[in-house]
Amino acid sequence: MNFSIAIPTFVITLREGVEAALVVGIVLALLKKAQQSKLNKWVYAGVIVGIIVSFLLGLLFTGLIKYLGSINTEYSSVIEAGLEGIFSVLAIITLSWMLIWMTKQAKFMKAEVEGAVNEALTQNNNAGWGVFSLILVAVVREGFETVLFIAANFQEGLLPTLGALFGLATAAGIGVLLFKWGVKINIRQFFQVMGIFLILIVAGLVVSSLKHFDDAMASFALSNPVSENICFYYQHFTKIHSCILGPIVWNGTQILPDGKFPGIIFKALFGYRDKLYIVQFASYLLFLISIGGLYLRSIGGGSKKTKNLPTG
Repeated sequence: MNFSIAIPTFVITLREGVEAALVVGIVLALLKKAQQSKLNKWVYAGVIVGIIVSFLLGLLFTGLIKYLGSINTEYSSVIEAGLEGIFSVLAIITLSWMLIWMTKQAKFMKAEVEGAVNEALTQNNNAGWGVFSLILVAVVREGFETVLFIAANFQEGLLPTLGALFGLATAAGIGVLLFKWGVKINIRQFFQVMGIFLILIVAGLVVSSLKHFDDAMASFALSNPVSENICFYYQHFTKIHSCILGPIVWNGTQILPDGKFPGIIFKALFGYRDKLYIVQFASYLLFLISIGGLYLRSIGGGSKKTKNLPTG
């Protein structure tokens, strides 16, 4: 069983889960300080409902892809591969934007959460719902990113979901260490390391999303002879030639196959492929240079100003 495919979802869920755990921990600490611990049940309810909503969204997206792909038409393979490509693009955009945005906003997190909690407490009878809504949005926001990633890779089966669950459990454990037991963890460095892993994972998603679109275009061309010209790199659809990805620039099937160790680990963490085409290679580099560069500048600019988030 290939457990390496669970690594990306574990990393994503761990990072996003710790982010949500920080919000939960800060809210609990603020409620305790305000002597409103009776509202803790609304916090836990928000966490539980948020996880359930994220799980249902995952079932909806993966079910949609599976259902549309199973429709018995000549274009079913086109639809399935196309949807995987679309969900991959959505995951790339969402994960990249949230990574850079949250990195810039991290130093304001406690102040923003404190303001939202204080506003909720002024609502008297609706204070519980205000706290519940704050937690629900935080959990669903983080869970949605993992859901999109899993939906984009639904063919991998249940292992990505297991990786997500393990990442969620680990994030919850870190939250307990921080807020319950008072263990000191350098949160800034944790997010920086996880962010670098996430950039590499999303860069790999760029490569796989292009392959999904290539498969969709190739299937479409094969199903309709009139559309053969849609493949600008058409060469009888042999195993080492693409439809819209151009010529192959790397063929490591004999040297470092991505289905065996250690290639399988490189594929999970860094987007490695034993067959890489020119469009994939150029897009991979462009993503690392652009989004990766933005992320490195964001953590470099704030490293001297950002401190660990206080836990109480």
